[in-house]
Amino acid sequence: MVMRGEVVVVDFSITYPKAGKRPALVIQSDQNNLRMQNTIVAQITTNISRAHLMTQLLIDEQHVDWKQSGLRAPSVVNCASLVTITKSDVVVQIGHLSEETMQQIDECLKDALGMK
Repeated sequence: MVMRGEVVVVDFSITYPKAGKRPALVIQSDQNNLRMQNTIVAQITTNISRAHLMTQLLIDEQHVDWKQSGLRAPSVVNCASLVTITKSDVVVQIGHLSEETMQQIDECLKDALGMK
């Protein structure tokens, strides 16, 4: 089972062949994760050139959740790049983000979805 706030590796190759396997953050509510076969994730990328945008959250060595994130290189959670996947596309969980960081993610999501 996947839970909100987990950093997972997803096999995107079925829907995005060039993407392959890459990290993503589960953003869907736990209530929906329990009852549905799909989940919603935000893609994570090591391209941090847009880390200054309100839709991105930088996770690097200075971030409080760096060690528990499971990420190996400075990365951004790109809340403007959301994907609905089947839970079977999750290869492995590599880490998780704290509730405090997920509140920051919520703000990024609001900006990305025009909800501010």
